[in-house]
Amino acid sequence: MKTLAVISRKGGAGKTTLAVNLAITAHLAGLKVMLADLDAQRSASDALRARNSAGPVLAEINAGKLFSTQVSAQHDNFDALVIDTPAAPETDVLQAINCADLCVLVCRPTFLDIASVVRSAEAVRRLGKRGVIVLSQAPPRRNGVEPPAVIKAAEALRFTGMPLAPIGLRARAAFQQSIAHGRSVCEWEPGSAAAEEISRLWELVAPMLFGQGPVKTLAANQA
Repeated sequence: MKTLAVISRKGGAGKTTLAVNLAITAHLAGLKVMLADLDAQRSASDALRARNSAGPVLAEINAGKLFSTQVSAQHDNFDALVIDTPAAPETDVLQAINCADLCVLVCRPTFLDIASVVRSAEAVRRLGKRGVIVLSQAPPRRNGVEPPAVIKAAEALRFTGMPLAPIGLRARAAFQQSIAHGRSVCEWEPGSAAAEEISRLWELVAPMLFGQGPVKTLAANQA
């Protein structure tokens, strides 16, 4: 079993939306998935409870129960544990990082988000974990041209020394609409730009998480 921690210390960055979408996407790809909601706001829990079909198993826990939950999930032959981390306290975030095989750091293209990600990237490196940064809620391209804010954010994030995913998430209403119904954007609007972003991100993250062995993708499962 592999563990993926989705991290953002800035509220509103889209951390829970990404955690839920990745967990559901992995489930739809045929993997046995548990989503551990460590955030006291329980937004991921609210999203999965709104789901009216089979999906990831939900564990509403605090950081103190994370290790035992991880051991239990491994014993029950889960393929993946996705952790929706809290923004604070620091000790809870560090506990999630320490349990993770891969950390996904979620960042909007803003100064304060970037400053927050720098600190998170330092913690990931200090604990000897792998990580990747995903830009979230980025403004869309206009006439094929990337907005200056996105270009500047990508340049700034290079100084973290952590890879920036070539696939980011744009600010799209479909993300809010789908999660309100406990569904991924791939289920809510198949073939949409938002669905393509999540599918491509999963295809990037899955090999990083599971290694180069055979990993089911959503596209393969739908074929």
